[in-house]
Amino acid sequence: MEQQLEQIREQQKASWNKFSPGWKKWDTLTMEFIKPFGTEIISLINPRDTDVVLDIASGTGEPGLTIATMLTDGKVVLTDLSEDMLAIAREHAAQRGINNIETRVCDVCELPFADNTFDAISCRFGFMFFPDMLLAAKEMARVLKPGGRIATAVWGGPEKNFWVTAIGGTINRNMQLPPPPPGAPGMFRCAQSGLIRNLFEQAGLKNTIEKEVPGKLNCETADVYWNMMTEIAAPFVAALSKADDAMVEKIKGEVFQALNEKYPDGNIAIDTEALVIYGEK
Repeated sequence: MEQQLEQIREQQKASWNKFSPGWKKWDTLTMEFIKPFGTEIISLINPRDTDVVLDIASGTGEPGLTIATMLTDGKVVLTDLSEDMLAIAREHAAQRGINNIETRVCDVCELPFADNTFDAISCRFGFMFFPDMLLAAKEMARVLKPGGRIATAVWGGPEKNFWVTAIGGTINRNMQLPPPPPGAPGMFRCAQSGLIRNLFEQAGLKNTIEKEVPGKLNCETADVYWNMMTEIAAPFVAALSKADDAMVEKIKGEVFQALNEKYPDGNIAIDTEALVIYGEK
């Protein structure tokens, strides 16, 4: 792997391990928030009783754990760069009595599995972080059995995801941060319609489809929104760490003002949208 891609991978591994306690703390809210996109992935790959399923960028376990509950004689292999995130996934599996899973720390661009291993692959909100998205798609296609199904979710555009721009736009406006290089990992890297579908087709997948799926982030209060975003969102935490206390308070005040203007009744329930893309081998 090129040195630059290797560097991105190591940075991400360190970041996800560092933020795993925040993800564990906010798991109930975040998993409810992104559940519709996992539900759509599951509907598209249609797990069958004896399937062996690969869940990539599993994080704290979903949608892989839900898929595992649908298999009578199959299993799910949950993979992630972060051992600490997968440790939380194993805790969740134990709490729910789910035994037909295994976890594997690995990089999607170098999957440690033989060709034609899996009946289906799920990947919710992973592509935007992969250093080389085409290589990732090709690796997924390689380990998928002929006739196998794959589905992934990526975030739609910033205009449809105020939950990101409310804090991200305020930080950028106040701190004049340099924009990331084109194609660098980021929340909206995959938002362009057709981008992931085209990658799937370049990787040799067929019968591809793309669907827009709505969701909602039910924070209820501006405090909950701020606390969650500053405990799980690495880019925002990194940016705020460069600001002095006065600047952080200014940004926080402007974020609260933006939320209160958009939701004057005080109930912070933010509409969101993702693209879910499907393909077959």
